[in-house]
Amino acid sequence: MPCPSFTVKGPEDFGPVRALLDSREEAAGDAAEKVARILADVAKRGDEALVEFTSRFDCATFDAACIRVAPEDIAKGLAAIPASDAAIIAEAADNIRAFHAAQKERSWWMPAADGTMLGQIVSPVDAAGCYVPGGRGGETPLISSLLMNAIPAQVAGVPRIVAVSPPRADGTLNPYILAAAAICGIDEIHRVGSAWAVAALAYGTASIKPVDVIAGPGNIYVTTAKRLLIGKVGIDMIAGPSEIAILADASANPEWLAADMLSQAEHDPMAAAICVSTDAALLQEVCRALARQLADLPRNEIAAAALGKFGALVSVPDLEVGMDLINAIAPEHFELCLADPWGVVGKVRHAGAVFLGHHCPEPVGDYFAGPNHVLPTMGTARFSSALSVSTFTKKTSLIAAAPGYVTAHGAKIARLARLENLEAHARSVECRLKS
Repeated sequence: MPCPSFTVKGPEDFGPVRALLDSREEAAGDAAEKVARILADVAKRGDEALVEFTSRFDCATFDAACIRVAPEDIAKGLAAIPASDAAIIAEAADNIRAFHAAQKERSWWMPAADGTMLGQIVSPVDAAGCYVPGGRGGETPLISSLLMNAIPAQVAGVPRIVAVSPPRADGTLNPYILAAAAICGIDEIHRVGSAWAVAALAYGTASIKPVDVIAGPGNIYVTTAKRLLIGKVGIDMIAGPSEIAILADASANPEWLAADMLSQAEHDPMAAAICVSTDAALLQEVCRALARQLADLPRNEIAAAALGKFGALVSVPDLEVGMDLINAIAPEHFELCLADPWGVVGKVRHAGAVFLGHHCPEPVGDYFAGPNHVLPTMGTARFSSALSVSTFTKKTSLIAAAPGYVTAHGAKIARLARLENLEAHARSVECRLKS
């Protein structure tokens, strides 16, 4: 049995499934203490600390001259990969850019008859930092992370975008990361990773100027650093382990459902993969398919561990109960593998991203279609959204009150101020009534 099975008849049975997911909370106590020391060290010693940490954990021959990637090395990275791969990355980048362009908000103004003008100024932050995990010593470059974080910042109009990624043992970055940066037009890249890279982006060093927003996934140390820096800089989100929930009916292909569950389970031993169905026979087929596909999966140990602890096959009496369960889970990724997914999508209240139909597996969104794959996890889709253009913008309220506005409303404003015992506020308005 690759993963546990549950029978859910109604909301009273949701507890065990939700408890399964909630149990993935990582114990960050030790990490928090270590990361706090790293942050303080980088804030104090700057590049010296970056070199020390990077030499110890990534590249033994690292020095300060290695921190920034030279422009010619970025160009060499693009030249080093097959043209066919570069074309795929460029096409994915175009799709991501087109989707996020539709998100861009504009400043607006609302004039009143008395001459008062109210409005909102939407403007980009001055600088954004994109953390790009190296992935298994730099040999599994997270190209999509660079695209999904940098492109929304570009669409927002951020004038300075910097990428950081840990170097390989020889001090280089994987050419695919450099190629993706070149395709996006990112020319500031630094060879630093983990919590010390996040600290450098927040505090700044001689080599790396500070940024206003930090985005991008990472391990527990990267995530903890971002959490500890909330308030110092903007943070995209505090993401937990990856997760997928699928709602399927008898029309679904069990082999495809198993493959989709494994697409998340292979990420991390703490990843969650749940298939909910009105068809008990289908769930049995999915269980068998999982066992078959696990056998020859390269990351089968990781996937098996994730399925064994945080996977689930859940039988429900009807789609209504199934959707209630999905909304209670609030999954990061949600696949509607139904004969009529459009008939159900209106009932989705809580999910990071929704994938409709049998021919739209989650990796379509991860890599290529355009919507962002940086999504809320651990039930936070109840109140959080995907990374977007707005992650890299700020909204400033505008108020231009005409003289007649204070004359007409000053006494009311002063009364509200005095109700809060703020006399100076009241006088600030009233002095204008006397002029």
